[in-house]
Amino acid sequence: MTISTANAINRRKPSATMVATLVAALSTIQCSSSGSPSAPTTGGSAVVSVTLNTSTLAAGSTTQGTVTLAAAAPASGANVALTSSNPAVATVQSSIAIAAGSTSAAFTVTAVGAGTATITATFSGSSRQSPALSVTRGAALSSITLSAPTVVGGNTLNATATLTGAAPAGGAVVSLSSADPVTVPPSVTVPAGATTTAFTVLTRAVGGTIAATITGSYGGASASVALSVTRPTTATASFGVTGPHETETCVVADNGNAIDCTFDGSTSTAPATIVAWDWTYGNTTPRAQTTTNPKLTRPAFSCSMLPPPPLPADGTPLTMTVTLKIHDEAGNVSAVVTDTGVRVLPQGSCGY
Repeated sequence: MTISTANAINRRKPSATMVATLVAALSTIQCSSSGSPSAPTTGGSAVVSVTLNTSTLAAGSTTQGTVTLAAAAPASGANVALTSSNPAVATVQSSIAIAAGSTSAAFTVTAVGAGTATITATFSGSSRQSPALSVTRGAALSSITLSAPTVVGGNTLNATATLTGAAPAGGAVVSLSSADPVTVPPSVTVPAGATTTAFTVLTRAVGGTIAATITGSYGGASASVALSVTRPTTATASFGVTGPHETETCVVADNGNAIDCTFDGSTSTAPATIVAWDWTYGNTTPRAQTTTNPKLTRPAFSCSMLPPPPLPADGTPLTMTVTLKIHDEAGNVSAVVTDTGVRVLPQGSCGY
């Protein structure tokens, strides 16, 4: 073989370096096509903003927030996850649905306690955080006040519950408590936006002065007020009339021999124990009756105690006058109290 022929053959044979390069390239192509596929990109739109309607909120109150996507939600809608950075300060629902074709939706944030928190929205692999929400301490009970520091047992007085600030939406429920001889409602509600509400304090008759305390609590704070319940210094008669269907009404019964109603003098007071209640009742011919307890039930009656029939043509009801005077064991006697407007319904008796 001539030298020129050998050179030609060498030119046709690939070099070792070239072969190695080709093998490496083919191996790379094969591995790429036969290995695990790369993670697909997530579809849908990314979250671009989370906004809140306010940056400061009182504990116990709520505010609205808005999640906005970069593009309209797909046909199936978008379920955006929501989280609070500090649930002890502010809470939020776990997710919110953005309707198909919409780019935003609102959610509610509830302020729980003082501090700061942010709300994070997550969707399609993207997250955005709201500006910081500063929660201040909500309204709390400031005081309980009374219309008077002393009350005669058996009487009532007015009280007021006052908050440190405006009550939140839905109102502020103030818990109340007291002990005998004072009674208060278990709770009262301060209307939303208001700072005060009134309530009534009831007392019972006492034989001597008793110190009592009324306590309230709301918003982590409590307040109390002292009340002195005293025995009366004079005898005072007081009563009401209740009928079978309504107050201030008696129905003639037993063929005109009784009236179906009750005279109740239990609200009367005296320095000592009351031992007698002197009643009078009737229209044309009043009848007198004394009881040793405060109630006179189904009083005796007669048709002569009413004017003669018929009933007034103008529909004016028949009425009678009821009076009460009390005596206590110490000899105190009250003034007479009178009710002239007690209705009497004959119900076909006494010729009506």
